[in-house]
Amino acid sequence: MKILLAPDSFKGTLSSIEVINIVEKVARQHFRDLEIIKVPIADGGEGTVDSLIAAIGGEYREVEVSGPLSGQKVRAKYGIINGHTAVIEMAQASGLFLIKPEQRNPLITTSFGTGELIKAALDEGIRDFIIGIGGSATNDGGIGAAQALGVKFLDSNGENVGFGGGELSKIRKIDLTEMDPRIRDSNINVICDVNNPLTGPKGATAVYGPQKGVKTLETFEILEKGMKNYEKVIMDTTGLDMSTIPGSGAAGGLGATMVAIFGAVLKPGIEAMLDFVNFDNLIKDVDLVITGEGKIDGQSIFGKVPVGIAQRCKQKNVSVVAVSGGMGKDARKVYEFGIDSIMPTINSDMCLEEAFERAEELLEDAADRMFRFIKIGMSLKQE
Repeated sequence: MKILLAPDSFKGTLSSIEVINIVEKVARQHFRDLEIIKVPIADGGEGTVDSLIAAIGGEYREVEVSGPLSGQKVRAKYGIINGHTAVIEMAQASGLFLIKPEQRNPLITTSFGTGELIKAALDEGIRDFIIGIGGSATNDGGIGAAQALGVKFLDSNGENVGFGGGELSKIRKIDLTEMDPRIRDSNINVICDVNNPLTGPKGATAVYGPQKGVKTLETFEILEKGMKNYEKVIMDTTGLDMSTIPGSGAAGGLGATMVAIFGAVLKPGIEAMLDFVNFDNLIKDVDLVITGEGKIDGQSIFGKVPVGIAQRCKQKNVSVVAVSGGMGKDARKVYEFGIDSIMPTINSDMCLEEAFERAEELLEDAADRMFRFIKIGMSLKQE
């Protein structure tokens, strides 16, 4: 039997690679004649670098860059694949996990460190980029990343604005004359798992602001006003209307800067990742694909890893089982998109904290139950 393991991470508990290793261990306890293909998957957020390095091969780099808070320094890694392509997670430099909940303030958090990561790769001679922009702590429109690469955002007096989303309303002009010229020679693919526009009720601030520290109407209005101003200045400078570009609001508007200033191409997270690892070729002659994520519910059909994988498998008539930490409302909708069954890891009444603490044990038990069912199915007579 040939099985392909391609889960997303179980956020906050297990990486995709850890999930794969646990499921593989249990699978080999049940089946002796077994071929396993391991494909750790991410959708542009946490784990993107590790997933592509594991699937394709490559090398890691680690550099010190600015964190999302002023004066903060963090050690951030990126990857080099195929000898010439940098894989960068903006969350490594500008991620929400780098800030304590009480410190989250999108008026001041900056994506500057993400620009420094890009610069580090440019300094190494890299001109091809895959940049995942999930998990950001910022709502600065991506101006921080551009500032790190020489772009000037000028106020009405011709002075540089500062850092953070609170500065967006001050911008009157974008000066590209000192932007790092190597950017124009680069091929940049940006992976994002959302299609939010820059502004409006489905925009960066309205949808993702609260998790980044927007707690008052006043803060929201400052950020939204600033983002609308930035949208207008982008139009005046480049002729591009960010309100018509899905994903421009990703990562607090970093998607907009990547497209409008850096000339990047935005790609849906899971589809881009599956293309990068040549997934359609990997599932040839596979008997079963096992995927999964922390929770499967009705929202999983909107660009999440398990459904993205299942849709590719459905085209090839390959069966798919999803292992998940839990099942939420309307989880059954995923059956319409190619997932054949869901195996939750929770096996008794427990609080979320206990489930997190016992994540490895619970996943191992769920995998054991899953493979026992598979063995029963293999032994049933077909008429």
